[in-house]
Amino acid sequence: MMKICYNNILLILLIFGFFASCKVDLAPETTISDENFWNTTADLRLAANYFYTTLPGLTVGEVSEDTRSADAYPGLSGNTISDGSRVAPATDVDYDYYQIYQANNLIEKAPLVLAKGGNETEVNRYIGEARFFRALYYFKMLQRYGGVPLITRPMQVSDPEIFAPRASRDEVLQLIYDDLDYAAQVLRTADQLVTAREYGRISNTGALAFKSRVALFEGTRAKYHQYGDYRRHLNLAREAAEAVIASGAHSVFSQERTGAQGQRLNDAYFNLFQLAGEGRANRENIIARVYGVNQQNSISSTAVQRFFEANNVLPTQNFVENYLMADGLPITQSPLYREPDATTTHAAYFNRKDPRMSFTLFKRGDEFIASGAYTIPNPTGQGTGYGIRKYANREFWNLQASYIDRPVLRYAEVLLNYAETMYELNGAITDVELNNTINLLRARLPQVNIGTTESPNFVSMPPLTNAFVAQNGLNMLTEIRRERRIELAFEGFRYWDLLRWKTAEIELPQTLRGSYFFTEYTTAATLRWSATTNVDQRKYIILQAGTLRRFDPAKDYLWPIPLNEIAKNPLIEQNPGW
Repeated sequence: MMKICYNNILLILLIFGFFASCKVDLAPETTISDENFWNTTADLRLAANYFYTTLPGLTVGEVSEDTRSADAYPGLSGNTISDGSRVAPATDVDYDYYQIYQANNLIEKAPLVLAKGGNETEVNRYIGEARFFRALYYFKMLQRYGGVPLITRPMQVSDPEIFAPRASRDEVLQLIYDDLDYAAQVLRTADQLVTAREYGRISNTGALAFKSRVALFEGTRAKYHQYGDYRRHLNLAREAAEAVIASGAHSVFSQERTGAQGQRLNDAYFNLFQLAGEGRANRENIIARVYGVNQQNSISSTAVQRFFEANNVLPTQNFVENYLMADGLPITQSPLYREPDATTTHAAYFNRKDPRMSFTLFKRGDEFIASGAYTIPNPTGQGTGYGIRKYANREFWNLQASYIDRPVLRYAEVLLNYAETMYELNGAITDVELNNTINLLRARLPQVNIGTTESPNFVSMPPLTNAFVAQNGLNMLTEIRRERRIELAFEGFRYWDLLRWKTAEIELPQTLRGSYFFTEYTTAATLRWSATTNVDQRKYIILQAGTLRRFDPAKDYLWPIPLNEIAKNPLIEQNPGW
């Protein structure tokens, strides 16, 4: 019922042909004039519905975002951002004031509805939604370009303010913070949205959680790029995350079950990206992009699993080797780890590791496609030796239409934001803070057999503690960042994390490697690989040599402003080096 209610939003938009402006420098072309439209709160709701179609989804471009980092590789060709070969474009869909115009228009016109007797609480609520999305749109541009022109009202081409210079980072951020603070004050709680049968709309904790994301990004970026007052932003991130946690509105999704041998079986992490993880029953999802219900009620769907396959988004060994062993130690230190050799199988490489590896990547026996269970990687579909299992669903693969929602912002991220913020502020983190954040995520994982089939020994992933880090010569910040990398894998975070930590210049120029070239790759009866596949001295597949990859720290931490935008507005200055 929740998905049906939400998808009425999309159906109404299709019927209504929602009015829209073109780019900010063009006169708006509307199918219904403003004078005739803004009459009731129902009109505001209809206008606000548009914003939900702009939430990050599961199109091929959106799921490919991690190929900008070294964690994923587009097998058909290199990624120009990842390998440093891009040039300043004439246009860029990410430099776009189209949505900002829509948000500004609703914010400006909403008082007309109030003057005509509209309910003040409802009017403010839709203003809050518009301001949340305006913050989201500006943050997207801030991440990429830095300061951009600030436009806070709908403008016509004759308005001289449309040709404004770039605002500073602080000015853009202040608008974002102000918008999110307002939204957090007027939006409903997650439970109130369910009661109103409006699951999928932005809640007050959604605004706060997004603020924690924004402030952590800017706080750590300012700290490592050495500009501004980084502590101010980190404290805002801390306060926002604390508010979400204190609200009690969200929790880590968990499904406890007991196996035949008494072990804990919990596939909640996998189900976060399945139909089982949808709706308010999953209190971990704070913001979600909601898709259709089924083939019979298919207003909105995505071929996400097909996008991940066919060499579009392929996990690299650079990423996979960061999974901890079941004793909580990295593969470079754990006695549980065995370097693969001629006798090792692809499936065996998953043994004794953090269970999130098996939930995130395909291994032998996993439900796969119509032809049956997964066996070994297909060289034409998973040319790195790994395939992404998130969102994998046999029925939807066959339909080429998936109705699984995308978690845009999870409570897990808020917990990780809080843990990282506390460490960055204090240079340390307490065990209590670790238990309330990272260790909550580890506690929901199933037990791992570190014994044998004949003599099983099921253990849980150990908690991350200061004593454990000290005893094993680990680095706490590295482990906090590792947890984020693993928990949020292929959800679009890694590239932006490298930019804010100022580590892209180290991580991105490295050789991209695929899996170990297992013997079964060339001896299996089907899915045969070529014996001439390029491998390194340790027999790991070479995807792209480091000599073909570069990152210029003088320019690549910001994206180039599209050349057409500079030509249209001479007050806009290009970013350094472009």
